[in-house]
Amino acid sequence: MNIPSQISTLLAGIVLTLVSLWYGQNHNLLPVAATEAAPLVDNLFNAMLTIGTGIFLLVNFVLVFALLRFRRKSGDESDGDPVHGNIPLEIVWTAIPAIIVLGISIYSFDIYNSEGGFDPMDHSVAHGQHHQMKGSAIAAPLIADVDPNQATDTAVKQNPVTNAVEEDIPARRDAPVMGIESPKVGRIPAGKEPLTIAAAGMQYAWLFTYPDEIISGELHLPVGRPVVMNITANDVLHAFWVPEFRLKQDAVPGRQSEIRFTPTVEGDYPVICAELCGAYHGAMKTHVLVESQESYDAWLQSMKVAQADEQNRAIALSPAQMTDAEYLAPYAQDAGVTPEMLHQLHPMSEGSEAYSS
Repeated sequence: MNIPSQISTLLAGIVLTLVSLWYGQNHNLLPVAATEAAPLVDNLFNAMLTIGTGIFLLVNFVLVFALLRFRRKSGDESDGDPVHGNIPLEIVWTAIPAIIVLGISIYSFDIYNSEGGFDPMDHSVAHGQHHQMKGSAIAAPLIADVDPNQATDTAVKQNPVTNAVEEDIPARRDAPVMGIESPKVGRIPAGKEPLTIAAAGMQYAWLFTYPDEIISGELHLPVGRPVVMNITANDVLHAFWVPEFRLKQDAVPGRQSEIRFTPTVEGDYPVICAELCGAYHGAMKTHVLVESQESYDAWLQSMKVAQADEQNRAIALSPAQMTDAEYLAPYAQDAGVTPEMLHQLHPMSEGSEAYSS
């Protein structure tokens, strides 16, 4: 039985559409959606994957069909029929991709706008304002006052014992950003007090500063509470990326970026640097722990106690009150010099002094 070509084409189109729709909704390629905005991003990804699957199957079907249908017959040495131009076909294969790209663009911009991406009231740059976080100890200069190419950040010391010899780490909430702020990404639900955290990327780690000057190398968040995260970098370009949050934001030296989100699923998720930042870029990872409000409060209290003890210990061991041996002990340990080695060297020095005398 011969099936008319129109019906065959219609059946093939129906099968192609059904397969594309099924795979676009059942691919299981994405991790758990752990923020309020994540389902919106997933819907966009599913739509793009559905369209991409249909195009992939259609193009490969046409290629295989052309290879089999128009292959050279055995003993046929003639040339193919000369064909030049096909205006209707050119219109079709130009118009269809243009419509697809336009549709995806409108859909993606709508999602971006629903997350607050195009809200001018959320952008301090649009109003010429410069915001400094509450409790700032160092005033950041405005763009009009200082040339960013000549300005340098004043580092906030983290440890009163080693700040004279260690590199400065400007990872506090009030670290200066030379008056430059990037557009904000994300939206905070009205009526909810957000948790503000500063994230600083450096080779090759992340430092997170919480209210009350709590600093941690891990990110702890209470589930269901909106979060405002101010992101910057201390050395080179980095990128803050949590796949489960469907968020990625560049960390740029001298520039403060802001992302806003609300975690909704408790769990332990990776924080990954998504910008090539050096030889050990692949090792620049940490964790974000989304936990209950009670667990978060308990962790925050434990960090306050631990850092208070550390600060008291640092003040008690002020370099001005330390002997030479006490001051140099940490550096000897870093260099691999043990007390036994020093004891072995001491008699040798005494013997040499006796010989010289």
